[in-house]
Amino acid sequence: MKLNPDCVRDILLVVENSSDFNNPTDSHDFIKLENKYSTGEILYHIRQVDMAGLTVGTQFFMGGGFMIKDLSPAGHKFLSDIRNDDNWNKTKSIAQKIGSFSIDALASIASGVTTAAINKFFNQ
Repeated sequence: MKLNPDCVRDILLVVENSSDFNNPTDSHDFIKLENKYSTGEILYHIRQVDMAGLTVGTQFFMGGGFMIKDLSPAGHKFLSDIRNDDNWNKTKSIAQKIGSFSIDALASIASGVTTAAINKFFNQ
């Protein structure tokens, strides 16, 4: 399966909005994404996000259920860099031009886009 950057972003947003110190995100929190992505696509991307170190405490259960404890510090940083729709669209545009949609490439590009926005702000 190809990595879908929008699915990655949506998963991180759900985890951020649903989890807190006492309550992890679980499969029920992702129901609203099922109109955009298949269950298999969501599960695949949750595994990719976990393996990339963007979440902590991810567990998969028999029958397709899962739990994600929280975003990792790297997950918070990446999401912070792509939360703004303009930054996200710039990130995807650059990734398209260079031909790489890996999570590492997206995170690096997003960090550069954010740095450029900060520099622009200070150079006004």
